[in-house]
Amino acid sequence: MYEPVIGLEIHAQLLTRSKMFCACPVVDLTEAAPNSAVCEVCSGMPGTLPVVNEKAVEYALRVALALECEINPASVFARKNYFYPDLPKGFQISQYEEPLARTGRLTFRLDGADRTVRIRRVHLEEDTGKTTHVPAAAVPDEGENLADSPIRPFAYSLIDLNRAGVPLLEIVTEPDLGSPEEVGACARALRRLLQYLDVNTGDMQKGVLRIEPNVSVRPAGRTELGTRTEVKNLNSFRALERAVAFEIERQTGVLEAGGTVVQETVGWDEAAQAAFPQRGKEEAHDYRYFPEPDLPPLILAPDFIERVSAGLPERPHDRFLRYMAEYGLGEYDADVLTADREVADYFEAVAAQLAHSPALRAGEGEVEGASDPKTAANWITGELFALMNQAEDKIATIRVRPEDLAALLGLLAAGTVNAASAQKALAEMYRTGRQAAEVVEALGLAQ
Repeated sequence: MYEPVIGLEIHAQLLTRSKMFCACPVVDLTEAAPNSAVCEVCSGMPGTLPVVNEKAVEYALRVALALECEINPASVFARKNYFYPDLPKGFQISQYEEPLARTGRLTFRLDGADRTVRIRRVHLEEDTGKTTHVPAAAVPDEGENLADSPIRPFAYSLIDLNRAGVPLLEIVTEPDLGSPEEVGACARALRRLLQYLDVNTGDMQKGVLRIEPNVSVRPAGRTELGTRTEVKNLNSFRALERAVAFEIERQTGVLEAGGTVVQETVGWDEAAQAAFPQRGKEEAHDYRYFPEPDLPPLILAPDFIERVSAGLPERPHDRFLRYMAEYGLGEYDADVLTADREVADYFEAVAAQLAHSPALRAGEGEVEGASDPKTAANWITGELFALMNQAEDKIATIRVRPEDLAALLGLLAAGTVNAASAQKALAEMYRTGRQAAEVVEALGLAQ
């Protein structure tokens, strides 16, 4: 009987306007012309000097503090040496032995219970460029059948250095996860945290967030770790969970058959639902780390750390727990509302209006049910989300302001409109941006 042991390496591009060590703009790779945001520094020209992006340091510190890490007042950039076609300098400026932060934790929810994964380190580095391999089958045959050649599976490769030098935050967890479901829940919680902190969009399809699991299995009850493989090319949470499940099953089969698991990097083929070997997995010494001679140690002043800490928002998991305790919401509603920071802000604004607005009072006392935050949660996750999905809108761009929705719910609680009429009114408010009372009167919806 074997049990899986899984840790994660998370690479998140930081939402800065310029790159990590130069003034080149950070551009969308799907829209910008190839190699249009490149200078002498990020293309690795001899004689150029890097300069640290202060905003990238601030964003990295936000994440480290939110993960409850121990912050190193002095961290050191190092050269990580390895050859790759889209690594212009032949090395990557990263951090390893003295990273920005260590020993944190992330709490996430799974099956109605809190789980915790330990954070080993959080460090800054620069991203690489992007290589696009053009299959030989896509190139017209000119006498040589490249598609059948075992030596030349690709006709040629294209290098785009727009991404080279983009600020990259790496978060490494301890191997505390034990199932594909835990991996998926942990990864979703981490993406949600990065989005709350406004440091990453969380768009895995565009590669701005890359989550790579390190998977191993060991005999149940043992404490020593088994040989691990690192899975690459994952662009969704579904692919992440499927790839982890595949590797667990594959490695278990190898060991049960008396074989040996090889430490390697594997790619994930979503179409084939299978992993395939890419290269041997390096150890730290293979990269020949040494301090970057062109950058002094990164010193964080105590007042800088305090300022960044004071500006942190409420973390999504803390908000989730508060919604259940303070508003009496169920786990599902609390999870849906806190999945997006702007949606959570909208809900709290509606709940505050329902509780305190004099316009929602009738006669001698407050209208029964008008201040119920559960009603607001139901209407936001139900009727409002349905209208948003149909129009492909986001909460920040809709015309229905929190006070307008609160006013409509007040009319519903007072019996001025029934549920069906309130739905019609909300649809008209969504379309026109008009206020609740005005729409109810114009459409003759009052009972």
